[in-house]
Amino acid sequence: MTKMYFVTGTDTEVGKTVVSCALLQAAGYQGLNTVGYKPVASGSELTADGLRNSDALLLQANSRVKLPYEAINPIVFEAPTSPHIISEKLNQPIEFSVINKGLAYFKSQADWLLVEGAGGWYTPLSVEKTYADWVIEQQLPVILVVGVKLGCINHALLTMESIEAAGLPVAGWVANEVEPAGIFQEQYLSTLNRMIKAPCLGVIPHQKTLNGKLGSYLDLSLLTIWLYKNINTFPQATLNAWGWSIVK
Repeated sequence: MTKMYFVTGTDTEVGKTVVSCALLQAAGYQGLNTVGYKPVASGSELTADGLRNSDALLLQANSRVKLPYEAINPIVFEAPTSPHIISEKLNQPIEFSVINKGLAYFKSQADWLLVEGAGGWYTPLSVEKTYADWVIEQQLPVILVVGVKLGCINHALLTMESIEAAGLPVAGWVANEVEPAGIFQEQYLSTLNRMIKAPCLGVIPHQKTLNGKLGSYLDLSLLTIWLYKNINTFPQATLNAWGWSIVK
């Protein structure tokens, strides 16, 4: 069964893709067949092969299951703006059915599937729907990326509150140092650890370039520990949908 997680961030530009690559690497260290899925991306470059988004390319490169770009990123826009804005301008609606088709396909290809969102939790995909609506529809457990900088504590707690209010669990969070560590970095981290109920899977130091060792900063066993601590909270059908073959 395919274990699935949705990665969101406290804001745009907090390093969701850095963390997603680290998560894929860490799962790959365990010998799992991993896939990083970026259903919707904007801010892309027109190449000889068509539009290509740099974040989606990184997910493709860090996935152990090798798939064509179009599978990893089925909905892609060139303009660097919120997806719903350019979608409406081009009259190219973002359909949940397209995202769902990719999700179903990857379930047959991967042991471990990571779906990376766009922007933050409530990023709109249309006039009426946000990315959160799709995650709620799919009932995916969430991994939260916190970009460690001034203001991150408030952003993290508000995002956590919104996810939990939607009835979804935050399975874990990752601190990503988007800036070189400042004099209050340790205080930010200790406060986040104290106030966020979900386990911290790791802290990724500020990176100038990505490398194949990002996964070493994370401890994925904490996801399993979190699940067993909270197992009675979730219906059997939900556990099965998440890829956990556990009978309570």
